[in-house]
Amino acid sequence: MARYIGPVCKLCRREGMKLYLKGDRCYSEKCAQQRRPYPPGQHGQGRIKLSEYALRLREKQKVRRIYGVLEQQFRGYYHTASRRKGRTGEQMLSLLERRLDNLVYRMGFAGSRNDARQLLRHGHVRVNGKRVDIPSYVARIGDTVTITDAGRKFKRVEGAVAGADRRPVLSWLDVDRANFTGTIKATPLREELNEPDIREQLVVEYYSR
Repeated sequence: MARYIGPVCKLCRREGMKLYLKGDRCYSEKCAQQRRPYPPGQHGQGRIKLSEYALRLREKQKVRRIYGVLEQQFRGYYHTASRRKGRTGEQMLSLLERRLDNLVYRMGFAGSRNDARQLLRHGHVRVNGKRVDIPSYVARIGDTVTITDAGRKFKRVEGAVAGADRRPVLSWLDVDRANFTGTIKATPLREELNEPDIREQLVVEYYSR
């Protein structure tokens, strides 16, 4: 499975905002975007005027990096969303939000989506009682996600649950952190997906050009 293994703090600085890719570090004074709020590289502190194309490209890259998806897979989500009823951008975000690695993160059982992906790959996540170790698995309304007894003992999982109150509460999820269980109650609501800020229409314009 291909994945990005470089320094993720540079990605936040490149996009000019916190993407919350490092878990607890993003909420502390050690956050690289907070300490050096300018793009990485030799010319990072220079004045840069972005073209219309560059704005759309940056937004596409930002959303892709938030969810930890590579280009080919991300393009696939866009094409799937474009064939569905409703706004393409919102349908695309709904698919990304219902990815299993994102759900484990949103429910507060992992400090970041990378941590959630590792938890999945090691077989510590159950969907409706069955083991699922595919991060890109798209869950449906009514599905229940549970962390195994072994997974609950990990310090990173315990730390994520302890710090989950700092994140927004999502009405479309029913989470019981005491029992490490969560259920999808409804379709993800667009107005609740603004941490960090996403302008999905620019992504749609990028791919439809």
